Amino acid sequence: MSTSLLALGSGSLIGLVLGLIGGGGSILAVPLLVYAVGEPSPHVAIGTAAFAVAVNAAASLGLHARRAPVRWPCALVFSAAGIGGALAGAALGKMIDGQKLLALFGLLMIVVGVMMLRPRRAGTAPSPWLSAATARHLLPRLVALGAGVGLLSGFFGIGGGFLIVPGLILAADMELPEAASASLVAVTAFGIASASSYAWSGLVDWPVAGLLIAGGAVGAVLGAKANTRLAGRKGVLARVFAWFVMAAGVYVGARGVLTVLEA
Repeated sequence: MSTSLLALGSGSLIGLVLGLIGGGGSILAVPLLVYAVGEPSPHVAIGTAAFAVAVNAAASLGLHARRAPVRWPCALVFSAAGIGGALAGAALGKMIDGQKLLALFGLLMIVVGVMMLRPRRAGTAPSPWLSAATARHLLPRLVALGAGVGLLSGFFGIGGGFLIVPGLILAADMELPEAASASLVAVTAFGIASASSYAWSGLVDWPVAGLLIAGGAVGAVLGAKANTRLAGRKGVLARVFAWFVMAAGVYVGARGVLTVLEA
């Protein structure tokens, strides 16, 4: 099978997962590029994935903004604080051996899977909007958590929605739907920052990124339709996917460790 078809298929799978369960698909981008598409450089895979994830997040943000208000003040402060962290994380990631980075990525996937299995807390009271009256309380938390999540996002070249959503809930006491919408602002910003750093070093495969984005658009439409039909089983699907992510993390991490040991 050609590289183009594999890239389109990988993008479709990522989009399908995002549309079906509402998150988690971007964590598959780097492993799919390395082990399915056959990208020999983990660093190119990370840079390419970061760009594709940013574009897909921006498109999703447009849809979310039409349906309901986005908490723009909190989202923009969180994102602005994280851009510097994303750039620093990307610079650090490029300095680390690619196989060691894959081993760490495998560990991250296991952590993500565990986090996805945890029950999500529903908000019980309206959360405060960022204003002159709440800035003293909210700004320090938004800046600190935004910078930390941005660092991890840039280091691994992922959207980081699984970290951004809890981060926004902790920083601004958002309810889950609010945090999910606002997180797309940060995913877009962090992805662009990370991809820019990798692109500056010539570590983005632009044709493959375009195929990932095109495949992701198709997969997202199919996933959204399947989500409507399987609405009652969404929790089960999310748990199954979480276990799959953990299993894939064990595989990716083990491959990375074995390659490092054999070197």
